[in-house]
Amino acid sequence: MRIDALSWMSGTEAGPADRWEHAGYLFDSGDPAGAATVLAELVAEQPGAAAVRLLLARAYYHSAQLGRAETELRELVRREPADGYAHLLLGRTLQRRSRHDEAAPHLRLAEAMGVSAG
Repeated sequence: MRIDALSWMSGTEAGPADRWEHAGYLFDSGDPAGAATVLAELVAEQPGAAAVRLLLARAYYHSAQLGRAETELRELVRREPADGYAHLLLGRTLQRRSRHDEAAPHLRLAEAMGVSAG
């Protein structure tokens, strides 16, 4: 695909798929805060889209917006309790907020589900 064919690059109206792609580009390019801005709009429009919510939580985590990351991850594990990576990231988020006792069960669940940070 040519980069100038992407609507978010050309200034034309971007649909959800184009904005998802743009957010991924921003995240992968080292701009998690920029990605979070795009993703927050997508989550508001499509609250049940687990992949969008997870990338939003990751963007918040990597831009040190830990309260927002926690909010998104708690909603994600409520909706998708078998998502080991969401539990892992929630545990890591809580650790970064010095809430180690709250983090421990999520980290144990992630490990039991075969997901580890190592």
